[in-house]
Amino acid sequence: MKTVILDTCTVTKGDLDMSPLSAFGEVEYYDILTPEKIIEVLAFADAVVCNKSVIDRRIIDATNLKFIGVFATGYNNIDIEYAREKGIVVCNVPGYSTDSVTQVTWSFILELASSTSKYAKSVANGDWKKASYFTYFDFPITELAGKTLGIYGLGTIGLSVARVGLALGMKIIAYTRTPKTVEGIELVSEDELFKKSDFLTFHCPLNEKTAKIVNERTLSLMKPTAFLINTARGGVIDEQALADALKNGVIAGAALDVLTYEPMAEDCPLWGIDNCMITPHVAWASLESRTRLIGKVAGNLKAFYEGNPINVVNK
Repeated sequence: MKTVILDTCTVTKGDLDMSPLSAFGEVEYYDILTPEKIIEVLAFADAVVCNKSVIDRRIIDATNLKFIGVFATGYNNIDIEYAREKGIVVCNVPGYSTDSVTQVTWSFILELASSTSKYAKSVANGDWKKASYFTYFDFPITELAGKTLGIYGLGTIGLSVARVGLALGMKIIAYTRTPKTVEGIELVSEDELFKKSDFLTFHCPLNEKTAKIVNERTLSLMKPTAFLINTARGGVIDEQALADALKNGVIAGAALDVLTYEPMAEDCPLWGIDNCMITPHVAWASLESRTRLIGKVAGNLKAFYEGNPINVVNK
């Protein structure tokens, strides 16, 4: 059996032990490849594991794959319906990045509420040395206690984010496609979520329902003092609509770890906006998270090759 690992450079910079993936017959590792090169390297492969490389109908038809795995929980880069038609098993990795994404989400919320980096930059620029008394309040600081945290998507990560909010004394509201009863969390409609949130964070998959759920209409529902956080998928946001809302004071600010096009497109409308903080899709990428990821992908491969696949998303 032959397994091809794509997008290796998006998972490790030489800081991880990748050997668990090499325990299942012949294994080849590649970094980012063009679609044509992907077809070439998959010519004799039984299984492929990728991160964000697109495995579509064209690639499926040009190969004899039996298994497609992703180094991720999301799998919108895989044509899972066509893979099902062809009898190809597609497996993701749920749960590996919960702690990492929760931590980065809260680093965003805390920065938006406390302006810590702005004060640190001000001091580094010498402003405190020039101050006439012991402190200054040039940037806003907002207490989170008593504020409303809205969560779009109440899966594993959404629940983890909610627990931190509860510990900080926030009111938690959420919208979820699978209603559930969770102590301390009030379930609301989509529109209510946008209307009532002081901080609104997204933890949902990208699909037909969630694509551009953040748009001109839903942004207009939000408080002018509200902040938006996205560590899910960039496609849940209409980026031009958000850019306009930020520039025109419709909302107070945003913090984004994901964009519609990654890496960032030259003409990204959100680039350079003062009240929009952007990081390069790193919320998932702690060393601990990536180590768990390798172990879980290896587990998916092992289960498949033993005839009992797990974490299948296209049954």
